[in-house]
Amino acid sequence: MGTPLGDYIRAKRDSIQPESLGLPDRGPRRTPGLRRTDLALRAGISVEYLTRIEQGRDRNPSPAVVNALADALGLDATEREHLRYLTKISGSLCVSHRDRAVAPPNRQVRASVLEMLRLLEPAAAYITNRFGDVLAYTNGFERLMAGSGVLEAAQPNLTRYVFTDPRAHDFFADWDQAADELAFDLWLAPSVESSEQFRRALEADAGAQFARRRDRHVPPPQLPLRLNHPAGEQLRLLRERLELPHADAQQLVVLLPADDTTARAMARLHHRDGGGLRAVS
Repeated sequence: MGTPLGDYIRAKRDSIQPESLGLPDRGPRRTPGLRRTDLALRAGISVEYLTRIEQGRDRNPSPAVVNALADALGLDATEREHLRYLTKISGSLCVSHRDRAVAPPNRQVRASVLEMLRLLEPAAAYITNRFGDVLAYTNGFERLMAGSGVLEAAQPNLTRYVFTDPRAHDFFADWDQAADELAFDLWLAPSVESSEQFRRALEADAGAQFARRRDRHVPPPQLPLRLNHPAGEQLRLLRERLELPHADAQQLVVLLPADDTTARAMARLHHRDGGGLRAVS
C-alpha cells in the first residue's frame, strides 16, 4: 500500500522534465518526467531506498533524506512544507487506523468567536474547517451565497457542494481553482483518520474528478475568487483567513472586494433583506 509521501514524490517526479534540471536527454522513457535513478542520484540516496519510499515500504525517512529529496526535486517553500507534513502523516498512517472509530470534526463554534463574527457585519464572513463545513456565517455571507445552493443543506459543506452540485460549475467562475483548493485543504485536516474517512466518503459521490485532485498534492496558488452571482453580479473577491486556536481546528474567512466594481456589486447585495448571524449546529 502506498503512502501520501510516496504518492507525492512519484507525482512530482513525473511532472519534472529532466532538461529543466540540466540533465541530458537519454532517449525515450516508458513514463514521463524524471527517472527514479536521476532523482536518487541528485538526492544522494540509493535507487532501492527511493523505491521503498515511493511504494510505501519505508514510511519514516530521516529529516536529512526528506530535505535532500526536496532539494533534488527543486521544491519551493510551500511544497517543502507540504512534503514535511506528508512525511509526518505517512509515518502514522497504517491499516489499523482505517478500521478504528474516528472522532467527528469539531462543529461547535465558541461564543466569543460568534461575537467576533457578529462584529464583522455586514462583511461576508464565515467559520469553516479543513473539510469545508460552513459552521457559522454573517448575514453578508448569506446574501453573497443566495441562490447558489451553497447554504441549502442542513449542514452546508463547500467541498461537497463544489464536487457534487452541478450549480457549482456556474457559481464559481474558476471552478477548477476552487476544486483544487478544497481538495488540497483536506490534507491539512487535524486528524489523519478523519480526513481519510471524509475523502473516501466524498469520492463515492464525486468520483474520479475528486480522486484525481486529492492525489495531486500540488499546493494551489492563492488567487482571487471569482463568482457569478445568480443575481447577475460578477464578483472578484480576496480571502483573508484567520486560524483559530488548535483545539478549535477552525478558520475565520472574510471575503473582501478585490476591485471597485465588486465593491459596488456587494453594496447592492447588502441592501437585500437577510436573516442575520447564523450558527449551524
